[in-house]
Amino acid sequence: MRKQYRAEGLSEAGLAATPVAQFARWFRQAAEEAHLFEPNAMVVSTADAEGRPSARTVLLKGFDEQGFVFYTNYDSRKARELAENPHVSLLFPWHPMARQVIVLGEARRTGRDETAAYFRSRPHGSQLGAWASAQSSVIASRAELDEAYAELEARYPEGEQVPVPPHWGGFRVVPRSVEFWQGRENRMHDRLRYVAKADGGWRVERLSP
Repeated sequence: MRKQYRAEGLSEAGLAATPVAQFARWFRQAAEEAHLFEPNAMVVSTADAEGRPSARTVLLKGFDEQGFVFYTNYDSRKARELAENPHVSLLFPWHPMARQVIVLGEARRTGRDETAAYFRSRPHGSQLGAWASAQSSVIASRAELDEAYAELEARYPEGEQVPVPPHWGGFRVVPRSVEFWQGRENRMHDRLRYVAKADGGWRVERLSP
């Protein structure tokens, strides 16, 4: 189950000035040229106060020079762990392109205005789902979840505004390092990593594959 990568290489000279600019370039290629399914899907890895890790796939909902944003229930396991330990890793596994992007940083909650603006942009059913699901908690059955959703659907029919849940919102991951991994022939991969400097700039280092 091994595949020989023959992708074009990644050089220091070809990198953008910042990791977010380089990410934007690769993200556009993944979405518009390679047409990957959900290129914004990322593995979010967290750890609790004792260092015990957990990981799950979450959808990236925005990015800029300030960081990478996703939304969740603040009572979920990931949110509880981020409250104890804000250090987080994001992994974008773009296998068909023989590429990965790995972000290491710290997670901070987004403001309520930003959260509300995004919540309003979600489909009506997804807004109801944010209320119906007590994410990561144990439930007795699927029927319990469906009943909770049905009650909300009756209370807030299509077209009626759904309030923003107080227990739901965003996290912005402020990057401290961002690695761009390009698969190459004979496992001689290219790995270039941006590392944040104290003056707000970035240095680039090459890692051995």
